[in-house]
Amino acid sequence: MTECTKAGPDTRADVDCTDDAVEDEGNEAGKAGDSTMEPDSELLKEWTTRWSKEQEEMKLQLSVEDDCDWLADGNLRRIGGVDISFSKKDSVDGCVTLVVLSYPSLEVIYEQSKMVRLTLPYICGFLAFREVPFMEELIREVRELHPDAVPDIVVMDGNGVLHPKGFGAASQLGVVAGIPTIGVAKKFLAIDGLCQRDIKATLADPKVLPCAGSSMPIVGKSGRVHGKAVRTTLKSTNPVFVSVGHKLSLDTAVRIVSSICTARVPEPTRQADLRSREFLRVRGLI
Repeated sequence: MTECTKAGPDTRADVDCTDDAVEDEGNEAGKAGDSTMEPDSELLKEWTTRWSKEQEEMKLQLSVEDDCDWLADGNLRRIGGVDISFSKKDSVDGCVTLVVLSYPSLEVIYEQSKMVRLTLPYICGFLAFREVPFMEELIREVRELHPDAVPDIVVMDGNGVLHPKGFGAASQLGVVAGIPTIGVAKKFLAIDGLCQRDIKATLADPKVLPCAGSSMPIVGKSGRVHGKAVRTTLKSTNPVFVSVGHKLSLDTAVRIVSSICTARVPEPTRQADLRSREFLRVRGLI
């Protein structure tokens, strides 16, 4: 069991903690803002207890089966991507972005970015409580103000059920927003007796993921399939880790992800990342 430590700004990629060992949301430089707030042990315990209870309650609403009207007629038309980038000058201020792409052409038809302040600390296993409320707000706004651009599904840079508690940020976003979601992480989250070293060694064999679209199930020591490692393009030999967020089966999630990648990561999250960084750049924040 690895001890959970607190990371400073832009360093959370190096954190390997018990509950969230590299929960991939924000694992690159400029993505991993961390609150400068230093909660005392009692406050930290209070948050952890409350969030644990809320997490378990939300998990009861989780669906890991195909539960979308558009699946019946194959009428998937719009895919959203969400992301948060952080200012290099501040560990609390960030930009949350939602983009919506047409499918299958993958053209951006809607985008919204706004500055937010993430004053809650990062606590292992509970990243969603720090970031998801801002993402859910953007989804609510597009529903209210631009109903013709509402995404059929949202892809997130992070994990869904590939999580120690089976309920990562992609799953929480799906449940609170009532929308199908997929988690696509760039690093493997060590859970269920599996470690990054062993998974990396297995994937080093070129025969495991020989071509674009090929995948390998992530099967824990319990025998449960938590997600799949997916090679998204021919040029990208480094896979991503796909897991169900909400209202989709794993096979459907992998099929969709394989169809929306022009680079290693899905185009919706890639565009959200680029545009959130640009939003900060033009304001002199990175």
